[in-house]
Amino acid sequence: MKNNYLLALSSAFLLWLAWPPTPFTSFLLLIALVPLLIAVENIIYSNAFKKKSLKVFKIAFLCFFIWNTACIYWIFNSLNAVMPVWTAAIISIIPFGLGSLLMTISFWLYYQMRKVSRRWWSYAALVCFWIGYEYLHQSWDLAFPWMNLGNGFARDHYLVQWYEYTGVYGGTYWVLMSNILLFETYLAYKSAKAKKDLEIKNYKLVQLLARFALHIAVPVLLSFYMYYSNSEKINPSNVVVVQPNIDPYAKFGTMPVFKQIEVLIRLSDSLGKANTEYFIWPETAISKDTDEESIRQESNYLDVKRFLNKYKNGNVITGIESYAIYKSAKTSTARLDERSGNYFDVFNAAIQIENSPKIQFYHKSKLVPGVEQIPFSGSLSFIKPFFQDFGGSAGSYGKQAHPSVFYSQNGIGAAPVICYESIWGEYVSDYVQQGAQFITIITNDAWWGNTSGKDQHLQYAKLRAIETRRWVARSANTGISAFINQRGDIVQQSGWWQTTALSADINLNDDQTFYVKHKDYIAFVGCLGSFGFGLFLLYVLFVDKKQNGLKHQDSKIPVV
Repeated sequence: MKNNYLLALSSAFLLWLAWPPTPFTSFLLLIALVPLLIAVENIIYSNAFKKKSLKVFKIAFLCFFIWNTACIYWIFNSLNAVMPVWTAAIISIIPFGLGSLLMTISFWLYYQMRKVSRRWWSYAALVCFWIGYEYLHQSWDLAFPWMNLGNGFARDHYLVQWYEYTGVYGGTYWVLMSNILLFETYLAYKSAKAKKDLEIKNYKLVQLLARFALHIAVPVLLSFYMYYSNSEKINPSNVVVVQPNIDPYAKFGTMPVFKQIEVLIRLSDSLGKANTEYFIWPETAISKDTDEESIRQESNYLDVKRFLNKYKNGNVITGIESYAIYKSAKTSTARLDERSGNYFDVFNAAIQIENSPKIQFYHKSKLVPGVEQIPFSGSLSFIKPFFQDFGGSAGSYGKQAHPSVFYSQNGIGAAPVICYESIWGEYVSDYVQQGAQFITIITNDAWWGNTSGKDQHLQYAKLRAIETRRWVARSANTGISAFINQRGDIVQQSGWWQTTALSADINLNDDQTFYVKHKDYIAFVGCLGSFGFGLFLLYVLFVDKKQNGLKHQDSKIPVV
C-alpha cells in the first residue's frame, strides 16, 4: 500500500513540474498520470479484498490535492493579506479541495467502470468523466477552471497551435489519451514479462510504443507547422497599455482617485502618438463608485475627456467601479438602499471613453466566487462578512449575461475582458463572434502578491490569442502587462510592481477560427459521454445486480 501512495505522490510531483510557471517542459503532462493509473491497477488486483473503492479514492485525492495546492497556493496568500491566517486557511480549502475532489471522483468512477467493463471502455469513460468535471467546474457558481489540463501548455504554447480548432479541451484530451497509451504499454510489458514470451512482448511493445509516439508526434509536428507558417494580415492599430502600479489597498483607501487618474494620464501621454487609437487602463483604474447615469458630470470622466482632446482617434478602455439605480428590484443581485427606498447594483465594469458623447459600459460577467459573488447565495449568505474587505462587497456584484464588444468611431471592435474572465476560452470567443478584432485584458493581480498566480494568469492569456487568432493587449495594475500576438508569443511585457507603459502596433483580425465558430464542442461530446457512462454504471451497479439478487462486491476483478 505504501508503494501506491508513493506512485500517487510521483504523479502529483510530475503534474506540478509540468505546470506553468515552472521552468520544466509541459511534455511531462503526457506521462504524469501513469504512476497514478498504476497505483489504481495495483489496488484492483491486490489480494486485500476490502474497501478497494476507498483506497482508490484516497490515493487519487492525495495526488490531486497536493498538485492543486502546489500550483494555486497563492489563493491562501491573497486571503491571508486581509484576514486571519486560520480563516484564510479554512477558506482556501474550498478551491484546493473542491477541484481535487472533482478530479478524484473522475478517477473513482473510472475504477468503478473497470469492475464492470473492458479496459478500453473504462478509458473512454475516464476521458469523458474528466472532461465532464472540467466543464462543470467552469459552469456553476463555484467555477474555477484554472487547473483544466489543457491550460498546462500555456507556457509552451508553440506545442498547441491547434487550439484554434479544439480550444483547451483538445489539450485535456491529448493529456489523458497520452497517459492511457503509455499505461497500456506498461501493462503489455508487465504481462509479457510475467509470461516470459519475448516474441509477443517485443511485437506488442513496439506496436504500443509506436502508437504512443505517434499520438505525441503528430500534434506537435502539426503545431510547429502552424506556428512557423502563421502569417498575420497587416492591419495595424497603435495601442498603449498602462501599468500605474498603485497598491490596491491604497487605491481603495488612502490615495485620492484624481491622483490615480493623473498617474494614468501621465503614463499614457509618455507613449501616445497622433495615430494612437487605444489606451488600455487596468481593472478598477477609476476606483470611485460612479453612477452610470450621471457619469458625464463626474470630474474623473471629464479629466479623461480632456486628455483625449489631443488624440483625434483615441479611445480609453478602463476598469471602473460603477453602479446603477433602479426603482424596483430589476435583477437578482439588486440591493435595497434603505435611505432612498431605491434598489441598486454595483459592478466591476469596463468603460470606453472617446472623443464623442458616446459611452459604452461592460459589466463583468464571470465573477470570482466569494469575492465578487456569493455562490448559491440563498444558502451561503452567512459567508458574506468574510469577503467585505477583499476588494469585493458584502453582496454579489451585478453582471451581464453575455459579453459585449466596444466599438470605436473608426469601427474597430475591442473585447473588454476583465481579469478572471480571461480563463474562459468559450466566453472570450463570444466577443470575437460579435466582431472583436483584438482582445483587451484588464486586471489587478496585486491581490496575489509576487507569486506564481500572476505568471499563470499571464500565460493563460496566450491560449486565448491562439484560440481566436487575436492580439491581446493586457493592462495589469501592478504587473504583468503585455502584448501577445496571434501565435501566442509575448512580444512585450513589463516587470512586476513596475510603473510603466507599453506601446505596440498590433494587427487587427476579422477572421473567425474553427474554435470561435464551434466553441467547446469537445466538452459537449465529453459531457454526453459522461452522462451515458454514468447511466450505465448506475444500471450495472444497482439495478442489474439487484434484479439478479447479487450483492455488490467491491473486490470484483475487472474484465480485461
